[in-house]
Amino acid sequence: MQSFSTEKIIESGKKTVKAEAEAVLGLVDCIDESFAEVVQNITASKGRVIITGIGKSANIGMKIVASLNSTGTPAVFMHAADAIHGDLGIVQPDDVVICISKSGNTPEIKVLIPLIKNNKNLLVAIVSETDSFLGKSADYVLHAKVTNEACPNNLAPTSSTTAQLVIGDALMVALLEARGFTPEDFARFHPGGSLGKKLYLRVDDIYKINESPKVGPDDDIKTVISEITGKRLGATAVVDNDGVLIGIITDGDLRRMLESFSLKLNEIKARDIMSLNPKTIDKNELAVNALNIIRKNNITQLIVSNKGKYLGIIHLHDLMREGIV
Repeated sequence: MQSFSTEKIIESGKKTVKAEAEAVLGLVDCIDESFAEVVQNITASKGRVIITGIGKSANIGMKIVASLNSTGTPAVFMHAADAIHGDLGIVQPDDVVICISKSGNTPEIKVLIPLIKNNKNLLVAIVSETDSFLGKSADYVLHAKVTNEACPNNLAPTSSTTAQLVIGDALMVALLEARGFTPEDFARFHPGGSLGKKLYLRVDDIYKINESPKVGPDDDIKTVISEITGKRLGATAVVDNDGVLIGIITDGDLRRMLESFSLKLNEIKARDIMSLNPKTIDKNELAVNALNIIRKNNITQLIVSNKGKYLGIIHLHDLMREGIV
């Protein structure tokens, strides 16, 4: 095995990146009227998008399917080899079929394409060789133009699969824009991810798992310490008899009290050490807004309220646990 110096390895990596970047830039002129008509046909279709291919093109096809599904365009992957052995039943009359292939002349593609055409499905090709069997058979051609692979032997799919992926991404973005896909739609399709949670998770969904530490303004210091320690949120709210928020006492307030307070401990009341006008957030606000307030004010907990009434506390750790931070 030939040894490669560090310089040679770096040079090889940069060479590959440059080759694929050039291939991607070359696709700009390939986005034409055919591309627009494909988007319009898919948007108007009552069916799904069926994406098929073989080899590395199949791998790219699966990624494009995942991207389409996550942005509001129903899509299904059908492996070209499996399609000619029974999986063709996946394709329904209103479906748009997109076939991905560099050469457009592989044996499986040559068998599959006439079957799709017989079913009268709209056929779209993502292909490098437009003069191929696939290119000539398709109703629309999205030209994933590639002159050479990044592979030094011009064999391993590199620039070609990158080009296919970029065409697929361009198709996905154009479709989501045509459908008016919103951040709220994105959240519905990504409820488990941090991005989705930032768009739908509300304070009311989180703070309820915590206890709600609270004391009255005339409670003594022992009660205050017991409430803060027992509820494990590093703070307690101070409320009046009607549950209206008056202030907050944090463990930091307790430390500062011990350092500077002149009264005897048994004489200290909650009202003597509480902070007035604590930072609050309405229970119906997005959780990500709570995080923004916590960060902006360099605090670790935030009072949750509704119409002035104290409800509980949301802690930075709650937001971290949900993956919002």
